Amino acid sequence: MPQQQNPTVESIAALIDHAILKPELTDAEVAADLDVAARWGVFSVCVRPSDILRSVARLAGTPVKTGTVLGFPHGSTSTAAKTAEARQALDDGAAELDMVLHIGRLRSGDLQAVTDDIAAVVAVAEGRVVKVILETAFLTDEQVVGASKAAEAAGASFVKTSTGFAGGGATLHHLQLMRGAVSPAVRIKASGGVRGLDTLLEMQAVGVDRFGTSATETILTDVQRLVATGAASGSTDSSSY
Repeated sequence: MPQQQNPTVESIAALIDHAILKPELTDAEVAADLDVAARWGVFSVCVRPSDILRSVARLAGTPVKTGTVLGFPHGSTSTAAKTAEARQALDDGAAELDMVLHIGRLRSGDLQAVTDDIAAVVAVAEGRVVKVILETAFLTDEQVVGASKAAEAAGASFVKTSTGFAGGGATLHHLQLMRGAVSPAVRIKASGGVRGLDTLLEMQAVGVDRFGTSATETILTDVQRLVATGAASGSTDSSSY
């Protein structure tokens, strides 16, 4: 996907999954973040599994979808646990599922186990979007490529860089590896460290289709400023995913 020459708030918001995943968030803080997503009209929110019902209810009447995470953040739960999480999430109204692959199995070289784990969740999803989180901070380049190919073989819709909780996030290098490893039918999601408009646009230019971030207001305020002044703000944000 080429970098947008004249981004608008609407075009950038349509690329964002607003992340509401920190374990310490209170109910009031979750509600406030859902209101941020609704106000800016992002593509979706990505919430903790226990927050799906309240997200669907609070976002009713808006175009913002509700997504959630499976096997989060370590990926080491059993396939049976992940598929049970997926069924419950879909029953609660989740539209998209972001699953963490089994990082240890991947690093052990057992790509068949990784593929089977993903495929089981894809089967439960019955055509709904499944994004596979690789946790690239833990992986070699070869493992990033192998995991991306496994996700495509298993029928996933997206490959995604990171949970944002492993001490490392999306990098241009890893994103380029992922884009080159899969066919155009598989989309790329960058998450972890996407905190400003300049970063988002750089990543979009190497083929990223979706962005997971908690810095939505900072990014979209930058877009507003860009549109208003015709000059990039260069603003960044120190908040984490």
